[in-house]
Amino acid sequence: MTNLMKRMSRPVTLAASTAAGLLMPLAATAPSAAAATGSPVAECVQYFQSWRYTDVHNGCADAVSVTVEYTHGQWAPCRVIEPGGWATFAGYGTDGNYVTGLRTCDPATPSGV
Repeated sequence: MTNLMKRMSRPVTLAASTAAGLLMPLAATAPSAAAATGSPVAECVQYFQSWRYTDVHNGCADAVSVTVEYTHGQWAPCRVIEPGGWATFAGYGTDGNYVTGLRTCDPATPSGV
C-alpha cells in the first residue's frame, strides 16, 4: 500500500504538513466545549434566557462559580457570582443555541476544560 503523502504533489504535501503543524498547538490549548465541567449548581441559582442574553441569578447564601452549558456545546466563561448577584452570558442567538443547564466551575481555569 502506498503512502498518501507520496501520491500527492510536493507543494500540496508541504502545505498540508505546514497547516497541520500550525493547527496542532491550537487544538492542544483551546478549551473543549465537550469536556466535562463541575456538578450541577444548587437550585437557588437560576437562569433566564433570551435570544441575546442569558442572565444568571445567585439566590444562595454563598458565592458560586458558574458556567453555562449550551445545546451546540458553545464555550462559556466561569464567573463567580456573589449572593444576590447577577452575571450575564451569551443568549441562544438566531440559531437556537439554547441553555441546557448551569454547572459549577473553577474560576482559576478556563470553563469547558
